[in-house]
Amino acid sequence: QVQLVESGGGLVQAGGSLRLSCAVSGTISGINTMAWYRQAPGSERELVAALSSGGGTKYADFVKHRFTISRDNAKNTVSLQMNSLKPEDTAVYYCYVDRLARDYWGKGTLVTVSS
Repeated sequence: QVQLVESGGGLVQAGGSLRLSCAVSGTISGINTMAWYRQAPGSERELVAALSSGGGTKYADFVKHRFTISRDNAKNTVSLQMNSLKPEDTAVYYCYVDRLARDYWGKGTLVTVSS
C-alpha cells in the first residue's frame, strides 16, 4: 500500500508561484511513475506532469516551461514547482503514483489563481 498526502495549495495572484509537495509513505519500492494531475470544476482530471523511475519527465503543453516536477528520494516526496501561474491553472491538484500496476491517488490540494 502507498499513501499520498499533498500540501502547498492555496490562493495566489496571477503571475505568482506555488510549490506543491506530496509525501509518499508505505511500501515505496517498486514505484514506477510519480505524477501530478489536476481537475478544474466541470472538467475531467488531466495530467500535469509525470516523472518516471528512470528520471524521464513529461509535461502537459499548457504547463511547459512554467512547472517543474521533481523527486526527493531522501524525503520520499514528489514536488511540483509552479511559476507564472494563470487563472486557468485553478484546480484541485492530485498526487499520483503507480506501483506494481496499481494506481494510488492523494486527496488533492486546491490551487486558486486570482486575476
